[in-house]
Amino acid sequence: MTTAPAPDAAAAAPTTVAARLLDDRAVRLYIGLAAFFCVNAALAEFIGVKIFALEDTLGVAPLEWNLFGQSGSLNFTAGTLLWPVVFIMTDTINEFFGRRGVRFISWLAVGLIAYGFLFAFAAIALAPAGWWRGAAQAQGVPDYQAAFAVVFGQGLWTIAGSMVAFLLGQMIDVVVFHRIRRATGERWVWLRATGSTAVSQLVDSFVVIWIAFVLGPQKWPTSLFLAVSTLNYAWKMLAAIALIPLLYLMRRWITRYLGAARARELREQAAS
Repeated sequence: MTTAPAPDAAAAAPTTVAARLLDDRAVRLYIGLAAFFCVNAALAEFIGVKIFALEDTLGVAPLEWNLFGQSGSLNFTAGTLLWPVVFIMTDTINEFFGRRGVRFISWLAVGLIAYGFLFAFAAIALAPAGWWRGAAQAQGVPDYQAAFAVVFGQGLWTIAGSMVAFLLGQMIDVVVFHRIRRATGERWVWLRATGSTAVSQLVDSFVVIWIAFVLGPQKWPTSLFLAVSTLNYAWKMLAAIALIPLLYLMRRWITRYLGAARARELREQAAS
């Protein structure tokens, strides 16, 4: 005759399983990498509404570039400050957790970005308090509500373009990364990281501008579309190359954190 487990033991079992799961360093590592990846992707979308002049920021004379018949100073969205970090996180997760790991966090990030914009639009729709509308007049902002709406209420075409381009770029990155990995094995980490970024961001940089500003209401001419997209792509690639040492440092730190044997096991599973 069997007896049912004591209530206390039955209640403790799920807690014990969860505790063992969170004791696994690989699980904690993935949670940490995924969280940092998602917050950087979401922040890049929200701060991307600001366009900054690179030469003025660096305190140098405008370069007056001329590309596809377009000329001027080098202007980028503030989101470009964070996208290189997203690339590094993508390649690191790809290295240790493979295709499924990257695809999961990519869809998760898109969902969180959409969630964030949903509540940004909800906040814009709330009736502002009368005193709050003029609270920043001393700082040169006559209408706080209008400023809030402009900063957080990005156009739907821009939001759609960013999300589609981001997700498409991430899926391409996964495929290219693992094709290079199969061809080179464990050698040349920099090649699979930079090569996958080169292809994925070529698509990302052009798709986001095309959807947001060519298909969208602004109807940019082809010359402007090609010039701005090319400059953004060049910036992302320069940043990705400059951050290659960080990729190796993260790989070394993760190996020390997990232990050489566990890190090797994860890389082998990720490559399969």
